[in-house]
Amino acid sequence: MTSISTALRDNLRDKLWQQCDDLGWMSLQDVERARYYELWTRDASIGGQLAHVMDARKVRVYIKDSLVKPYVRARLSLSEAEVWRLLGLTSGDRAVHIYIKPHGRRVEDGRVIGWGRSRDWKSVLMAVFERGRAQKSFSSFGVVLLESGKTEAERSRNLVREAAQRLGIEKLAWLE
Repeated sequence: MTSISTALRDNLRDKLWQQCDDLGWMSLQDVERARYYELWTRDASIGGQLAHVMDARKVRVYIKDSLVKPYVRARLSLSEAEVWRLLGLTSGDRAVHIYIKPHGRRVEDGRVIGWGRSRDWKSVLMAVFERGRAQKSFSSFGVVLLESGKTEAERSRNLVREAAQRLGIEKLAWLE
């Protein structure tokens, strides 16, 4: 097995990221995503190129984990300024710790914030809750959910609000 060249990886990443943007990837349901992974795996210009340099049985996993997962992380990072605004944080609130999976920050005064797709609301809320309890000086301050089709209905949002309240998360907002 030969390794994947940087040029090939970057070319495929750029191609897939553009397609993800065009598809509204952040809002797609798992069934739709699975369909695209399969299409990309069978596409001669994507999966076919990868199959020349790696085991063909590993192409789908490579596309998913090495090319598309970083897309989701990057798109979530683009939302950080809006997250801060929605939670009422300012440039004076300096982040002293960065969390990944799900995205989050702890600011100097111990407030913990987090954000992610609404489809992942349970893990985002629990992460902020756990991180806010790591030390007595920390608090579970806020969560912003990027609407991905899971919590559009008011009934669903009320459930998420109640969970956040019970977990002691002070602020909860949605980014449409």
